[in-house]
Amino acid sequence: MKEECIIGIDLAGTPKNPSGLAFWKNKTVKACLLHGDREILENITKNSPSLIAIDAPFCLPQKGLLRKADREMIRKGYRVFPPVLTAMRMLTLRAIKLNKLIGKKGYNVIEVHPTSTRKALEMPLKDWGIIQAAFKSMGLEGDVKARMLTPHELDAVTAAFTAHLHINNQTDALGDEKEGYIIVPKKKNWRTIRI
Repeated sequence: MKEECIIGIDLAGTPKNPSGLAFWKNKTVKACLLHGDREILENITKNSPSLIAIDAPFCLPQKGLLRKADREMIRKGYRVFPPVLTAMRMLTLRAIKLNKLIGKKGYNVIEVHPTSTRKALEMPLKDWGIIQAAFKSMGLEGDVKARMLTPHELDAVTAAFTAHLHINNQTDALGDEKEGYIIVPKKKNWRTIRI
């Protein structure tokens, strides 16, 4: 394959629930659902990605309900939940732990928010059939063409797509060094994008 592998992860708050993973290589996407952190790490190691994009907060706010990144997202019209809410706190703590384990293996990781990616690119936010059709029409191959993906898998594909845009300098980083950044695409219509 000419291009390096990118991985997108739609992380669940608990291993009991499925996390979506998308492996993107040379326009071809393979998507799956996994549960445990060990399973996720094994799949990362097996694919040696150049970049991993995770849909989950990487840290809790130093004070208050929101990090600087969350406040900037909300100011720009993106709807994010405070990392300190009960379900979000569980997800954030899992992401912190997983991120440390991934970091120890030497991989680069970015925090993304797939719903905000779709909003920035004027895609439907939750109409999964249309979202999948949009990825196909942009030129993605593999599982997006072969079968109907689950919402978790499509969020993972969106995360990987955000990483692809990031590698190609088509994103903005909202937040700061202290509490981390959320990576969001520069605003444009998805119909103008060819992969």
